[in-house]
Amino acid sequence: MTHRGSRVLHVGALARVEGEGALRLRIDDGTVTGAELRVYEPPRFFEAFLRGRRHTEPPDITSRVCGICPVAYQTSACHAIEDVCGVTVDERLAALRRLLYCGEWIESHTLHIYLLHAPDFLGRDSAIDLSRTHRADVERGLRLKQAGNSIMEFLGGRSIHPVNVRVGGFHHAPARADFRPLAERLRRARDDALETVAWVAGFDFPDAECEADLLALSVPGTYAIETGVPTVLPYGAGQARRTFPLADFTTHVVEEQVPYSTALQARLDGRRHLTGALARYAVSGHLLPPAVRDAARAAGLADPASGGVCRNPFRSVVVRAVEVLYAVEEALRLIDAYERPPRPAVDVPPRAGTGHGASEAPRGTLYHRYVLDAEGLVTDARLIPPTSQNQGAIEEDLRRIVQDRLRRGDATDAELTRLCERAIRNHDPCISCSAHFLDLTVERA
Repeated sequence: MTHRGSRVLHVGALARVEGEGALRLRIDDGTVTGAELRVYEPPRFFEAFLRGRRHTEPPDITSRVCGICPVAYQTSACHAIEDVCGVTVDERLAALRRLLYCGEWIESHTLHIYLLHAPDFLGRDSAIDLSRTHRADVERGLRLKQAGNSIMEFLGGRSIHPVNVRVGGFHHAPARADFRPLAERLRRARDDALETVAWVAGFDFPDAECEADLLALSVPGTYAIETGVPTVLPYGAGQARRTFPLADFTTHVVEEQVPYSTALQARLDGRRHLTGALARYAVSGHLLPPAVRDAARAAGLADPASGGVCRNPFRSVVVRAVEVLYAVEEALRLIDAYERPPRPAVDVPPRAGTGHGASEAPRGTLYHRYVLDAEGLVTDARLIPPTSQNQGAIEEDLRRIVQDRLRRGDATDAELTRLCERAIRNHDPCISCSAHFLDLTVERA
């Protein structure tokens, strides 16, 4: 409804965003003075009911936080528990973890690119609608996702909430010969991944810039996936890249409750920050293999090896496609180098203390901290997911994007709705494990 001097816009059941939330924009005299991304789902209490559980249980429990990114939760949990207990898995088991994580990156990124995000760029209402006009493209996306799922099923035991992961490694490690069908499938998927990068590069991208610090894990010599050191690329000229110990994560990344949302919001050293594909590519893109860097340059991405940083959130879909290509290539490399470990897991005896773990979920850095007593019972748990870290940057993106649109003239309710939906889906926020965003409200005075 529109009234003189004020305007209220309601958007019901926005599909293609995970979770339930609302957005309220305040516009005064043509200026966007506030943007609030409201999450109103009830708390899920994972940190609370982890207390009192055995130290072997967090990987299985926390995997239920997300049905699309369970490996991220399992991996961060394993790292944190092993950190408490003073255990390091051997290189062969670490490589298997990285391979499993590649599967999650492939299936999760591909789901977002083809089924959630591409319809925005191609003027379609849904993936089903997109399949009517771009059938071959959607079929390519489904093949790619199936390739990622096949890794999850092979190493994890199933594609959702894998059951083969445990603290210290795996319950079962496959023989080298068992990888042959998977490798053949991934070789075919490599062509689909290359075509995906070229396909999304042809989308029409509005001009935009995310004015936030970038945070991602980094590992010397390789593109960080399943482990790494927190690394910051500050926003603004003249500010140098910096790192900090993972044990200091909650000193730098501080969550706080906002009055309009049941979700916590985090800031990095008091500033807005963004984690996820754009941040990873900016921090470690120069470490991608030459063929993947070539594909990224051909897709129009700035070259991190030359100091280039892509901060346009609309182009995040291109970075995700590049990461899919990399995950396929990396999976093939890991399979080619695979040697069956002498045992599927190392022993992780309990020990009192505090442990920290992090990995790069498709949506960004996922941090876990656990405190154990001498018997190995969890006395305290802390999980900081990517979306809580990205909320502030998403809100600022919405404010700025809507403001730019208003400078070009007043916008209809439908135009503002579509614009806000697109801006939110740029970041693929995982509000929860459900699949719709509700109720956009715009107030004007």
